[in-house]
Amino acid sequence: MLADSPIIAFASTTDLDGARSFYEGRLGLEVLHQDGFAVALAVSGATIRVTLVDELRPQPFTVIGWQVADIVGTVRGLAAAGVPFTRYEGMGQDDDGIWTAPGGDRVAWFTDPDGNTLSVSQPSSSRR
Repeated sequence: MLADSPIIAFASTTDLDGARSFYEGRLGLEVLHQDGFAVALAVSGATIRVTLVDELRPQPFTVIGWQVADIVGTVRGLAAAGVPFTRYEGMGQDDDGIWTAPGGDRVAWFTDPDGNTLSVSQPSSSRR
């Protein structure tokens, strides 16, 4: 029933202007709308709605991720825009912070200003 309906992903923030600055300025997402409750951002035919909350306890897992064709280029571009990548002890990430899963998929994690974990990943099938 919902397979053909556009998806809206949600994240939370305690600082709407700071979240907008990060998602728009550092990640390069287009702002669709901002009001006193949330900022909506366009992402490849979908929407991310970052909602203002009084308190936020970031979850210990990825809440939003992007599949990319060139993870090295994407990670380096985001790092150049001031996005630091998270390193996890024992994960064996490379110098760019990219982890290669046993099946060959590659993933790198970073956080937004509220500590929400975000990721970029490249499936092994799209590697050259």
